[in-house]
Amino acid sequence: MASIKQKPVSPVAAQASVLPDFRNLGVMLRVLLVVNLAAMFTVLIKAEELERFPGELVLMAGRVELPLFVVLLALYALAPILMRLSPLRAGGGLTVVVVGVVFALWPMLATHEDNPWRWALWALGAVVGCLFYFDYRNLLYSPALTEARLLALTARIRPHFLFNSLNAVLGVIRTDPKLAEQSLEELADLFRVFMRDNRGLVPLGDEIALCERYLNLERLRLGDKLRVRWSMKGVKEGGSLNHLKVPPLLLQPLIENAVYHGVEPALNGGDIVIRLGIRSGRLVLEVDNSVMDDLPHHIGNQMAMENIRERLMLYYDLEAALTTVRRDDRYRVKVQIPLRRPSK
Repeated sequence: MASIKQKPVSPVAAQASVLPDFRNLGVMLRVLLVVNLAAMFTVLIKAEELERFPGELVLMAGRVELPLFVVLLALYALAPILMRLSPLRAGGGLTVVVVGVVFALWPMLATHEDNPWRWALWALGAVVGCLFYFDYRNLLYSPALTEARLLALTARIRPHFLFNSLNAVLGVIRTDPKLAEQSLEELADLFRVFMRDNRGLVPLGDEIALCERYLNLERLRLGDKLRVRWSMKGVKEGGSLNHLKVPPLLLQPLIENAVYHGVEPALNGGDIVIRLGIRSGRLVLEVDNSVMDDLPHHIGNQMAMENIRERLMLYYDLEAALTTVRRDDRYRVKVQIPLRRPSK
């Protein structure tokens, strides 16, 4: 699926290919599903008797599956080229791949009664069906929905965090004017990020810097109650913080939840461990915080999780995951996303 970062935002971007990303796991699985459903309906229409349906379905599957997998492999290899082409050329390239695979495998799979042009027409019909499906899906999960969800998330962060930060600054403005001035500057920087256009991916280093600003403001209010430890093994090597791309406002809301639901209510505060690493070609982010059993559960925590989970789906489809684990007196949130680096 073409994620929100692939939507045209300018006349130049509007010339980009409208094909789905054939290197996305979710796209490949949906192509398999749509084509196999088309094959099943084809057999259902052609079958003269219901008793012959299972046998005809097996025969159809034998003719469809191998070309389908070969097409998917070819599109996986050609995806970077197709995504750079105009819609017309990309569609032409897709047609050439599909028809070429059909004619290449026809001698291996066909019987004397089969017609290769009939196969090619059926395959092109399946292509059109897949493209209509992905186009409908892109309209359903439009950038407007993503932006609305993101605005809802940041709107939830702003009120209580803004008032708490301003009260904390007022508390030190006489005793430490420099600290108060620095805190107000960080607060301004933080809200400048909240209010900007947050549709595209951002460098991981920018997201970490945003989190550090946020934590500095919370330390002004919570003091020694807030204890934070960062672990970034395997991420900083080679300037990865400037090259790895993540959705905006991904990590900060998770840390904000850990502060609000785990550290702030506890009399003696609590600790937060933030881990970032690269495992099996995926960027893994974890926020682990202490919790107390006798503290009330806040529904806002789950609302934020669902919001982030939906945004991950819009950016990465099935390739990203968000999981939560409660074990003893610890609560852990883990986010896994595929590595995204800027195009060269």
